[in-house]
Amino acid sequence: MNPSNTDQAHAFVDKSRRGPTHLVAAAVVPIASVQPVRSLMRSLRMPGARRIHFKHERDAVRKDIAAAMVEAPLRARIYFGRGKAEEVRRALLTALVLDLAPDGLARLVLDSRDRVGDHADRQVIHEAMRASGGDTFGFAHLRSHEEPALWVPDVVAWCWGAGGEWRRRIDSIIDHAREVG
Repeated sequence: MNPSNTDQAHAFVDKSRRGPTHLVAAAVVPIASVQPVRSLMRSLRMPGARRIHFKHERDAVRKDIAAAMVEAPLRARIYFGRGKAEEVRRALLTALVLDLAPDGLARLVLDSRDRVGDHADRQVIHEAMRASGGDTFGFAHLRSHEEPALWVPDVVAWCWGAGGEWRRRIDSIIDHAREVG
């Protein structure tokens, strides 16, 4: 996959927080690879678990998941900033949409927050798509146990936010990390 071209791809988005820093991670997966990525993530889930939630995994499991994920056909982007949670989320989502919309993204899937939070996200996405002047794309909010590909940005955000060895483990799939004011 050409990391600068998201044509015919889906992006899966999750957020994280490390101290005062808010992160939004996007995993960009070619449409033809969405099912294999879902299967991979399901295979990495602990027996009996509904999903992978990286912060709750043991380090040995984290290492296995990160190693398998960097071999998968996907790319990732990180957006981060500091400030009030909703203001920063708005800025991070806007930056993400402005980066992805001109490349012809097919679909954006976000980890669902709640009715009010999802509504706020939808407004931000619509405004950013209008501002981008690029193609529009479909988007949806799903709960993480409903969409295994949402586990990818959870892993990416956790590893990137942890820094050091963990960031190095996923660095090969990161297209860019961008600080948003």
